[in-house]
Amino acid sequence: MDLFIEFAGNHPLLAGGFVVVVLLIIFTEIARRFQGYSEISAATAVQWINRHDARIIDISATADFNKGHIADARHTPVSQLGAAVTKFMKQPDKPVLVVCKNGQTAAATAGKLVKAGCKQVAVLKGGMTQWLADNYPVTRTPSR
Repeated sequence: MDLFIEFAGNHPLLAGGFVVVVLLIIFTEIARRFQGYSEISAATAVQWINRHDARIIDISATADFNKGHIADARHTPVSQLGAAVTKFMKQPDKPVLVVCKNGQTAAATAGKLVKAGCKQVAVLKGGMTQWLADNYPVTRTPSR
């Protein structure tokens, strides 16, 4: 401990930077716990779909959706999200899985669903890219 204090005294910028990074990590983890939705792996998503009959909303671009998507997924572009949220609120207790191409944009949609009152919302971690990498099946029916 004495060496750490001596190091901090000799290198205040490094020590300050370290403290800032640790605080940011803590803040990020706390915010993630209270966001209202979870990030789940492809294996967990399969269980959610099979056991809980989760609804799947795919917000990928139309071209990406048509290349391959999870069976029974509803393609909903972000621009049409308002109507989809209204439809999902008819059954707020039914689980909703939000999917996008790589898992980055689905979080915002999941947040909107949670704010609207959906009780069980999850995001597919890694999106369809991870789903395909894990060799899960896809269907290629055009968007509805």
